[in-house]
Amino acid sequence: MTTTTASSGTATTWTIDPAHTQVGFEVKHMMFAKVRGRFTDVEGTLRIGPTFEDSTASVTIRSRSIDTGQAQRDAHLRSADFFDVERFPELTFNGVSRRNFDGTLVLAGELMIREVVRRVELEVEESGRGTDPWGNERIGFTATATIDRRDYGLTWNQALETGGILVGNDIKIVIEVQAVPAES
Repeated sequence: MTTTTASSGTATTWTIDPAHTQVGFEVKHMMFAKVRGRFTDVEGTLRIGPTFEDSTASVTIRSRSIDTGQAQRDAHLRSADFFDVERFPELTFNGVSRRNFDGTLVLAGELMIREVVRRVELEVEESGRGTDPWGNERIGFTATATIDRRDYGLTWNQALETGGILVGNDIKIVIEVQAVPAES
């Protein structure tokens, strides 16, 4: 796996392209099915240093933009039972990069949901780098992690008659980022 570094040996700043970035998640429903969703309003900055270890990221997600493809479920997720979007309109991630011992790239940082901050480690893979048809340089990354939603106060659930719970506690996060150089 290769990692992108700033070509001049200095850090470069990139702006996340929200039209080509997806912050997705997956959670178990009724202990056996998966429900997937995404947040459609995301913005942020990547600062890519001479090495991956010198790189950082800062991302803001509007909680109201949650979309699972089902309006009733989305309304429940926006309610006080889950994201409480009226009181907590944003989720944020601020990270500093480092390389894991086994060669896996890890972006470690602080994830804030409902004003609760916890350390999260995202496994990161560079997806590619190139120039679009209009001459704009672009860079892409995929990042994944699993968090326990209860760590962020997202504790609503229902017991099932057959045993188990309605909503799983582990949330798999999958982020596909495309970024362009920041304007000077």
